[in-house]
Amino acid sequence: MHVIDSHTGGEPTRVILDGGPDLGSGPLAGRAQRLATEYRDFYRSVILEPRGQPAMVCALLVEPVDETCVTGVIYFDAEAVLGMCGHGTIGLAVTLFHMGRIGLGSHRIETPVGVVTVDVQDANTVTVTNVESRRIASGLSVDIDGIGTVTGDLAYGGNAFFIVDPSPIPVSAANIAQLTEVTIAVRQAVIAQGFGAEAGLTVDHVIFYGPAETPTGHSRNFVLCPDDAYDRSPCGTGSSARLACLAAAGRLAEGEEIVQESVIGSTYRLSYRTGPSGGVIPSITGQAYVMAESKLFFLPQDPFRTGIVL
Repeated sequence: MHVIDSHTGGEPTRVILDGGPDLGSGPLAGRAQRLATEYRDFYRSVILEPRGQPAMVCALLVEPVDETCVTGVIYFDAEAVLGMCGHGTIGLAVTLFHMGRIGLGSHRIETPVGVVTVDVQDANTVTVTNVESRRIASGLSVDIDGIGTVTGDLAYGGNAFFIVDPSPIPVSAANIAQLTEVTIAVRQAVIAQGFGAEAGLTVDHVIFYGPAETPTGHSRNFVLCPDDAYDRSPCGTGSSARLACLAAAGRLAEGEEIVQESVIGSTYRLSYRTGPSGGVIPSITGQAYVMAESKLFFLPQDPFRTGIVL
């Protein structure tokens, strides 16, 4: 399997160029569902240790349905096949540019949740125009042992998020272990309450927001991903959901740009325009760097061929 690894704001992306399963043709949402249900051992083998790492997201290249798109892509982490991935799209665009498959300027990429646009500004800087994002509900509360009542918004930015602002714990790299433990508890409580079920969504991401640590930052976030790893980047789909919440609450004007910090201090530049269906069309600018190009082997005699599952 031929892969290229990059990172976006510290969060790794592994682009799978060949060697993946044949998912057939038709809408990408259907092919993503097939990957999730019929090829779970495959996608976990690529991303779990010893080949991968918990923070990694993979981007499986597939043929697009929309012929105006340069590629189709299906994203997944160790636990779930994703609708969309913002940092992964930035990493994918930088990887395709590195390979000479695309040049500077605007390109369309098809994902299971719709077509997104990437504007490649230089070898490392990319702006993603995401699918329309929206706040679904606000003021939802869950009770967490040792913390108390936690209140947040339910929002969609290509994936579903429960967004808590302000965080009940300071959003700092020194608190990553506690933030992970509490956001896992919040996600379990959110799912138990059935939040998102009426909208047909599974809320598998949780974001806590706190004050920025730099003068130029708007806020700093901690993002829990489906595999219980935290996002090293500020999270593109999470930032999209956040923009929808800020817009719905009247806290950010259309076209106004903010700087979003991650828990490790990497940044995205964010803004939005009003969407056609009452949501927002997010704009996410970040930087990615190619780190490695390699060939993965899956030897039949390897006892950890399908990855290490603990």
